[in-house]
Amino acid sequence: MNVNRKCAGSWRRYALGAGAVAALLTTAACGSANAADGGKPSDQQSATTSASVTTSAPVESTEPAASTSAAKPSTKPTDASVDLCTMADLSFTVTNYDAVGEDVRHLMLVATNTSAKKCDVQNYPEVTLGNAKGHAPVKEGMTDDEPVTLAPGEKAYAGVLATGGKMDTYPVTFMTVGLGSPGGEAPAEKPVKVKMPVTSFEADDGQRVTSWAGTEGLAMRPVTQS
Repeated sequence: MNVNRKCAGSWRRYALGAGAVAALLTTAACGSANAADGGKPSDQQSATTSASVTTSAPVESTEPAASTSAAKPSTKPTDASVDLCTMADLSFTVTNYDAVGEDVRHLMLVATNTSAKKCDVQNYPEVTLGNAKGHAPVKEGMTDDEPVTLAPGEKAYAGVLATGGKMDTYPVTFMTVGLGSPGGEAPAEKPVKVKMPVTSFEADDGQRVTSWAGTEGLAMRPVTQS
């Protein structure tokens, strides 16, 4: 028997055995490492993904901020297409506002729109009592309010106080009414004579007139309280 051949074969078997042992040890070491990590590779992947999400910069909105204020509509709309009334658009009447048997001091002037269109009366009527040298002054405290718009057939009212000063008293048997020239927009029209509610009454330097109003009460209250 060849001793050298036996030794060589034994050496090869030894080397193969040692290699197998080394391979087994390497496999065991890898398994231990996986066990130490908890055997959950998906957890590590999830953590990485989560970190990527949380470090992303937030997207800023490019939408403009909504306005906190809105245009307010007008609380007093006006109809610029309505013209001022002319004398031809109106008819006038006068009513005694005092009780029967009392002296005539308070009169109510009524203007009725007899035309087929809307028109405005504004400021105050120019009232002349009898042969007075000028029209009655406006009652103290009155202001030039908004125009009164009259549809066909509608009425505007003004109060007239005949006496109050107790001086320069004179008899009145007629009255004239004019619209004047509000704002100087047109030449003043000729006033008209209005039929009186009584044959005669007295007036003095305390006579006054109110602005046009849309109701009887608003027109007469300032003069009946005098």
